[in-house]
Amino acid sequence: MVFKNLGLVVIDEQHRFGVAQRAKLWQKNDMIPPHILVMTATPIPRTLAMTVYGDLDVSVIDELPPGRKPIQTMHYFENRRQQLNNFLRMQMEKGTQIYIVYPLISESEKMDLKNLEEGYRHVTEAFPDVKVSMVHGKMKPVIKESAMQAFKNGETKIMVATTVIEVGVDVPNAAIMVIESAERFGLSQLHQLRGRVGRGAEQSYCILMSSYKIGHESRKRLETMVRTNDGFEIAEVDMKLRGPGDIEGTQQSGIGFDLKISNLGKDGEILQLARNVATDILEKDPVLQNGENRVLLHTLMASKQTEFDWSLIS
Repeated sequence: MVFKNLGLVVIDEQHRFGVAQRAKLWQKNDMIPPHILVMTATPIPRTLAMTVYGDLDVSVIDELPPGRKPIQTMHYFENRRQQLNNFLRMQMEKGTQIYIVYPLISESEKMDLKNLEEGYRHVTEAFPDVKVSMVHGKMKPVIKESAMQAFKNGETKIMVATTVIEVGVDVPNAAIMVIESAERFGLSQLHQLRGRVGRGAEQSYCILMSSYKIGHESRKRLETMVRTNDGFEIAEVDMKLRGPGDIEGTQQSGIGFDLKISNLGKDGEILQLARNVATDILEKDPVLQNGENRVLLHTLMASKQTEFDWSLIS
C-alpha cells in the first residue's frame, strides 16, 4: 500500500520489529520518504549504536508520570519460594493483583525450566482460595481476551502467563510481577515485563526468580535489573553483552562490525569527535573525490556488504 501524502510514521515498541520491516515504511510514499519516529523503553543494541554514531536524533523521557513510584526489583533463588508466597498472600490481602510469567507454555525435554502449565498447578495449590487465570499465545483470541478481561476487572487475583503480556497490557491494580526462570529472558524482555506493573499509585515490585546455576551474562542481566529502572542504562548493558549489531546490515545485535580498539559503551566522546570530523570532510567533499579522501572512499566501499543502505534505517 502506498499512501497519497505520507509524511510521518511512528513505530512504537520498535525493538519488536526487524530492520527490513522498518525499511518498508520508506516505500509508502512515492515522492519523499516519510519522517520516522521510533519509540521504545529498551532500545535494541543496533539502535543504541546508531545514537552513539549520531545517525539518530534522540529524546529521552527520564521521569515517571505524576503519582507513580519507582518499581522495587529483587532477585530470589528457589530457596526463598515460601517467603515469596507469604509476600504474595500479604499483598493480595491488601487487594493487589499479581502477574507470574513463565518462559515456556509446556514441558521441554531440552530445558530444565518451570513451564506455564506446571506453574499454573503450583500457583493454584499454593493459593487454593484465590482465583487464578492463565494466558498464553496459543490460546484462541476469544478465550485469551476473556481471561485478560477477567483479570482487568479484578475477578481473578493472579494471572499466570507467558511473554504475551509483554506489551499492551494496562492493569493499574496489578502491582507485583514475578518472573520465573528470569535468567532465560533478555534484558529488553525483563524490562518490558517489569513495565506491566507500577502503573498505579501503590508501591510495585518485580521479583526475579532463578536457579543457582546461572552463567556470568545471566547474572549480569539480573544484577542490572535489580540496580536500575533506567531503560537507557539497561540498553547500554545489553549492547555491551550482546554487541552493537550491524549498522550497515540488518543484524540488530551481535558483533556486526570489527572495532579493534573503540568501545561503543565507553568511548562516546571520542566517537562524537570522529563523527564531527567525518561531517566536516563530507561537507567539503560529499562524494569523496579529492585525492586525500579517495582512500576513505575505497575503505568504505570495501567494507560494504550489501548494495542497499541499511544504515539509514533506525
